Amino acid sequence: MRDRFDDFVAQRLDRLLRYATALTCDPHLAQDVVQETLLRAQHRWERIAGLQAPESYVRKMITNEFLSWRRRKASRNVTAAHSTLDAIGTPTADHAEHYAERDAMRARIAALPRKQRAAIVLRFYEDCTDAEIAEALGCSAGTVRSHISRALSTLRAADGGRRRGLPVTEALS
Repeated sequence: MRDRFDDFVAQRLDRLLRYATALTCDPHLAQDVVQETLLRAQHRWERIAGLQAPESYVRKMITNEFLSWRRRKASRNVTAAHSTLDAIGTPTADHAEHYAERDAMRARIAALPRKQRAAIVLRFYEDCTDAEIAEALGCSAGTVRSHISRALSTLRAADGGRRRGLPVTEALS
């Protein structure tokens, strides 16, 4: 009987996960719901396998598990004041702002002329010296310094005069 259950899961797991994902709108929750359902179904498999449409029955179990999951989650949600939450643990910064700044800096770097962009990447990402950059770009060390200076001026101007802009090294990593 265990082999029949394993075959059922192997053949239908993708469909059940797609159904649960559409139901929950969250692939991680869908995996949890399907896992809980299949654990329960495994213990009752002899009875479920004897039904005309075991897949429909398991789908119904997934639906019920999702609905009860939401009820259990709602009954466990306890609202607390910000002061209580701050006392429990220190709040952390929102990382979205950091990613947005990094993406904006990458866009500004991508808009630089090719040689200036290459000089910036070689300097701040690869940690190359002026001589190494000059060799890579086929120009003099003075031209490298000029490329970097112009690129940094352009990046600062594009930054809108904000003082706390993201460093170039973080944008490239």
